[in-house]
Amino acid sequence: MKIAVVGATGLVGTVMLKVLEERNFPLTELIPVASEKSVGKEISFKDKKYAVVNMETAIAMRPDIALFSAGGGTSLTYAPLFAEAGTTVIDNSSAWRMDPSKKLIVPEVNASELSIDDKIIANPNCSTIQMVVALKPLHDKYRIKRVVVSTYQSVTGTGVKAVEQMMNERKGITDGPMAYAYPIDLNVIPQIDVFTENGYTKEEMKMILETRKIMGDDNIKVTATTVRIPVMGGHSESVNIEFENDFDLADVRDLLTKTEGIIVVDDPANLKYPMPKDAHEKDEVFVGRIRRDESLPNTLNMWIVADNLRKGAATNAVQIAEYLVKSELI
Repeated sequence: MKIAVVGATGLVGTVMLKVLEERNFPLTELIPVASEKSVGKEISFKDKKYAVVNMETAIAMRPDIALFSAGGGTSLTYAPLFAEAGTTVIDNSSAWRMDPSKKLIVPEVNASELSIDDKIIANPNCSTIQMVVALKPLHDKYRIKRVVVSTYQSVTGTGVKAVEQMMNERKGITDGPMAYAYPIDLNVIPQIDVFTENGYTKEEMKMILETRKIMGDDNIKVTATTVRIPVMGGHSESVNIEFENDFDLADVRDLLTKTEGIIVVDDPANLKYPMPKDAHEKDEVFVGRIRRDESLPNTLNMWIVADNLRKGAATNAVQIAEYLVKSELI
């Protein structure tokens, strides 16, 4: 099985390679793909060296699966060309997520929607992925009416330039490259992506629209505020969920504990709750601060944390690929 990683030298692409190796994905040939300036560079994978190739070379090699993390414009241009060559594309950009003809997949939630005809599969937004993993079992049992989410998102979600900006600021370097319009260290920026006409940012609208699509229920009302904070390691979310039906807190904890991909860390008496540093380089979604919203009936508060480069991007894409192989869809 030939696997291409498009954007192999980028932040998410590098993690994709790491996750493929860690999970011992059954590939026989790796095809690292990047922009022309990176062609010829070598990357290491399972103690072997592989030379980076360009798009055209990769398409001609007809990989079975291509994991894309190279930006929306690149995906719009090249994903269809890979698909025409018979490759199944799993794309990490926002290019195809809301295309009604494309599936938007979180394996723990809706992998069963996939078929052999799906040649371009969308990987959701990082902040959406971790939230819906926790929402799905609760929706199945109690039926969600409304979700209010505020995010606290790692600079790694922006990329290498943002990490450099934050670390430079910590060293007192103020004239380095800026990924944001403002300093990020010792600061909080209540804007992720550009603003849209309704006053929400694109990141907030992604969470609203993607959640409904993944959950398969347009009746779920979602509102979001997404915020960049000066941390690395993972995204955190404060999530308030109103249900149609009442719940028992012990049952909620038990349900989440038994759900694949979730680790419940919820012991306030001993100051145990999820934090980004605990989720760093892990594939699970961590849930804690589980408590009733005492201002509304049938309403729950939760705190959800996950590594945005892993479950929020690379791991979710690899898990989709694993499902395709296991279900003989490629």
